[in-house]
Amino acid sequence: MNLNYDLTTLWHNVLAQLSYTPGEPLMFSSGLFWVLAILFLPLYALLKRRRTQMMLFVVAFSLFFFYKSSGWYFLLLVTTALIDWWLARQIHGTESTRKRKMLLITSLVLSAGTLLAFKYTNFALSNLYALVGSNFQPLDIVLPIGISFYTFRTISYVVDVYKGKLTPTDSFLDYLFFLSFFPCLVAGPIVRATEFMPQLRENKPASREMVYGGLWMFLIGVLKKAVVADYIAQYVNIAYGNPTGYSGVELLMAILGYTMQIYCDFSGYSDMAIGLGSVMGFDLGVNFDLPYRSRSVTEFWRRWHMSLSFWLRDYIYIPLGGNRKGKFRQYCNLMATMLIGGLWHGAAWTFIFWGAGHGAALCLHKALLPGLKKIPDTAVIKFLAWLITFVVVSLLWVFFRADSFTTAWQVISGTVTRFDPAYFPVFASVRSTWCIMMALTFALHFVPKRVMEDLKNIFIDSFWIFKLIIFIAVVQLVIHFSAADVQPFIYAQF
Repeated sequence: MNLNYDLTTLWHNVLAQLSYTPGEPLMFSSGLFWVLAILFLPLYALLKRRRTQMMLFVVAFSLFFFYKSSGWYFLLLVTTALIDWWLARQIHGTESTRKRKMLLITSLVLSAGTLLAFKYTNFALSNLYALVGSNFQPLDIVLPIGISFYTFRTISYVVDVYKGKLTPTDSFLDYLFFLSFFPCLVAGPIVRATEFMPQLRENKPASREMVYGGLWMFLIGVLKKAVVADYIAQYVNIAYGNPTGYSGVELLMAILGYTMQIYCDFSGYSDMAIGLGSVMGFDLGVNFDLPYRSRSVTEFWRRWHMSLSFWLRDYIYIPLGGNRKGKFRQYCNLMATMLIGGLWHGAAWTFIFWGAGHGAALCLHKALLPGLKKIPDTAVIKFLAWLITFVVVSLLWVFFRADSFTTAWQVISGTVTRFDPAYFPVFASVRSTWCIMMALTFALHFVPKRVMEDLKNIFIDSFWIFKLIIFIAVVQLVIHFSAADVQPFIYAQF
């Protein structure tokens, strides 16, 4: 046996695993991340009380995390952090209103301009070429993973400093820690500096409840993403790939499937991110609050991706005038906000239509609200309100998922024109596991919160052997239901 050869091969394999591979971002549900986390967390715990050393260690790990997902674009994040940290300090130290506005505009143009350049250049050029009737070859632009999320965080930081809601930090390391914090880096939640910085300054050790509660949330997130979402996605992808080849029942199940898939995928990621933050001693808030229980689109946006919803409200809707300048202006502000929200999700007209659909639904709900308040709040009315909301949200998800309006129309029209209830038993028989997962996911939306909280507390208070058994069980479920490759998070592309 050639020991030197074996060690060299091992070293090359390790370097290959730690190097950037295009199209293979580092995901929380991947085996590599779990190995890195097992190495990271004990070292983090040892350095926790040494604030500067701890921050340097976490920043280094976060930048490696970004490098593994987007290559050398991690330098773009560092540059953005440096510029906005400096501009925020200049804004805070300047009394001239005009100069403060110019500094704010500079920050917004640089941050938003960078996002627009990476995310929307090909979209803008393709539409321009279409107008003049020319063929367009997309430019070779790689979108850095998570750029939308950290851009929104840095914008909120500078704007809050400008408005006097936040005193800027004198330490660049503090700001880089905030902006690059790896649990939030790839797909949020969009945690604001007003909530994060005080926790960083206090640097309190994580309590037992935070550590084990965070582990519980992380495991729940893994189940949602790596088991339920990825398994449901296998059928959804097939159906959306050839909608004309399926019956109405099969397409209806694909619509419902994606409705559950995107919830489990994104809320699962959020649970993992929030759980990791909790294990590290940081409260990252709540990002999903059982959104499919909503009885209006307005309520849906108070429960779905809450950090984004409240960001859009506070930094776009309210600055536009909110509801302070009459009904017509309020409707215009709602539409503008949701159009921006749709475009933020992706550079395609289907995303813009999805945003416009939600904007129209929000405007309609606001317009009908005085009359709706007069209707008795009976069980039947509650059910009808829920059903209408769920149908609207599910149909709009079709445009979010489809790669074109043609595909979206084929899915919706095929569901209506080729619908035959006789297919339900056949579908349930052929895809029984899929249907069980769908039913359980849907049913869990209506389990009282106190039940889930009690389960979490039981896990926190249990012996370590019980925690280990739960951990092993989750790993086995992931292995059993996993596809050939680890599926990237849907929102990672945004």
